[in-house]
Amino acid sequence: MSLIQTIKNKFKEKTIHKKWPGLINAYRDWLPISDKTPVITLQEGSTPLIYLKSISEKIGKEVEVYVKYDGLNPTGSFKDRGMTMAISKAKEEKCEAIICASTGNTSASAAAYATKANMRAFVLIPDGYVAQGKLAQALVYGAEVIAIKGNFDKALNIVQEISDKYPVTLVNSVNPYRLQGQKTAAFEVIEALGDSPDILCIPVGNAGNISAYWMGFKEYFQAKKSSKLPKMMGFQASGSAPLVLNKIIKEPNTIATAIRIGNPVNKEKALNVQKESNGKFKDVTDQEIINAYKILGKEEGIFCEPASAASVAGLLKMKDEIPKKTKVVCVLTGNGLKDPDCAITNNDAVFHQELEPDISEVIKTMGL
Repeated sequence: MSLIQTIKNKFKEKTIHKKWPGLINAYRDWLPISDKTPVITLQEGSTPLIYLKSISEKIGKEVEVYVKYDGLNPTGSFKDRGMTMAISKAKEEKCEAIICASTGNTSASAAAYATKANMRAFVLIPDGYVAQGKLAQALVYGAEVIAIKGNFDKALNIVQEISDKYPVTLVNSVNPYRLQGQKTAAFEVIEALGDSPDILCIPVGNAGNISAYWMGFKEYFQAKKSSKLPKMMGFQASGSAPLVLNKIIKEPNTIATAIRIGNPVNKEKALNVQKESNGKFKDVTDQEIINAYKILGKEEGIFCEPASAASVAGLLKMKDEIPKKTKVVCVLTGNGLKDPDCAITNNDAVFHQELEPDISEVIKTMGL
């Protein structure tokens, strides 16, 4: 074999990437599955932890800020982590149909995984309160979409009653397998950083994800895969902040549709997380959410949906409370393409329109 061929072979060996198996197979020993569980996967998980230079500089004090960008899951949100587990277990139990209430992301994820499992998917949404990108996904994946007059909380009450009385599996975050799948994001954060962060900032709607992250952090800590546990900071939109205000919000209202929930089904779990981690729940205004949304896009090159930006908005709001040399992870739960209308309406870009198709006009507009 020639020297050139030997070098080529060595280079080839080093550049082959192992296929990511999806989070169930990656974390099989940490999940309640067996050899009888049919794994329904779209290769979810393994999303990047990205360092935020601009945000870190805004905080100062040698603080390191990262985002866990779960908007790069197959259907564009963290819901895929839980849905691969919920649908796999439903399939194991010979279920033929699933149901959920949704502000958008759950419906998209449930529909995709149900289709993969050859199951029927029914999704109830609050009419007029689901971003177009998310509704489009549910429809394309083949879900049977039922839009009701009322908010998410009313839709959830209906699907819970239906799943109690009829042979359909509920896949909202009251389904315990959902949180089992979602806890794997904490595993990935620890593996990427080499330890738990000092603080985790996370948007809170139905409060399942903050509960799942805490479960994951505790499991790795108990297994001595990390040396500490993070302080959990949950952020809600000011118009939809039941955990901050300690009361049910009957008519929640916020631009961040994914967390427009007035009565979180995982409230007690989330309050326990707050207590155990010495954390806090705080609210951020829609304007603070949009400001963070713009900063992430324009200064960090990261396009997330508005609800995701609540975690960064919260961090910026409490920056004076952050100790020196702290490592902070902000969870970005969904992709910006979920809500294109928000992006078109809320940006600081220059958009030149209706120019003549002439090079001189283009050059003039460019200022060259």
